[in-house]
Amino acid sequence: MRLIRGLTNLKMLSQRIDSPLARGCVATIGNFDGVHLGHKTIIDQVADKARSMGVPSVVMIFEPQPREFFQGAEAPPRLMGFRQKCEALLAAGIDMVLCLRFNDAFRQYTARGFIDDVLIDGLAVRHLVVGDDFRFGCDRAGDFSLLETVGAGSGFSVENTLTVTVDGERVSSTRVRHRLMANELARAEALLGHPYRIRGRVVYGRQLGREIGSPTANILLRQMPALRGVYVVGARLEGGAVLDGVANIGLRPTVDGRQPSLEVHLFDFAGTLYGQRIDVEFRHWLRDEVKFDSVNELKAQISRDFDDARQWIAAQGSVRTTH
Repeated sequence: MRLIRGLTNLKMLSQRIDSPLARGCVATIGNFDGVHLGHKTIIDQVADKARSMGVPSVVMIFEPQPREFFQGAEAPPRLMGFRQKCEALLAAGIDMVLCLRFNDAFRQYTARGFIDDVLIDGLAVRHLVVGDDFRFGCDRAGDFSLLETVGAGSGFSVENTLTVTVDGERVSSTRVRHRLMANELARAEALLGHPYRIRGRVVYGRQLGREIGSPTANILLRQMPALRGVYVVGARLEGGAVLDGVANIGLRPTVDGRQPSLEVHLFDFAGTLYGQRIDVEFRHWLRDEVKFDSVNELKAQISRDFDDARQWIAAQGSVRTTH
């Protein structure tokens, strides 16, 4: 069991004789949006300590993210979806991901109630890695000092997270998001440690792309993306093939302008991708989204986008995703 969803499932797991948490764990708490270089340093802290103690490493995240719960549509755009985040955390070396539902009931937790019910009774935490500015609990009483005090009497220790900087800039999800929103893809890549990618399942769309001669792989996005516009991309398919293409990400203002989506046209590909999960790597910004007065105008612009993308690829060398 590498993903635990909800407090009920956590408590059920903790009561099992063969529970992987029987000897406790080393844990950290946060949004981990983007799983950037700063997050990976924290993950290494947690994983190294867990190995030395002979217990599992655990990352605790929340759905929705707290800011999304409180701010709704005004919350900042996500860098990655829930499934992609879990996959990235596990791939980075974490043993288990605990996802707790952030709702009206959960927000009522006092700081001490959260420590007792989740950290001690649920996770049997033996070591906790959190920032010294970490705050929690409806009473706002939860902080690093309280964790240290309770931990000293309950058998767990607390460690501050390490800070990572790139070119003098502290690595954070907010900074990555700002770089992406400004289409500074190379700067975002430096903070992430890899090119920005979105991973998702190809679904049936309105087939408009096929009708106008540029069939696309449609990936439905649950949240508004940080990127908006048309980009040169590289897409890794489930079989491992990597193809160059052009992607439109945003609200498709000419078509409907309501549901955020990612539409990818792959050059020199004639098969079907429905149901596949593909990785889309954003390499170069071409233009902003534009609402055209007619489908014919849209079709003409798409043709120009393809020409511009091929020229960029020819100048740079074929786009190839690396993992």
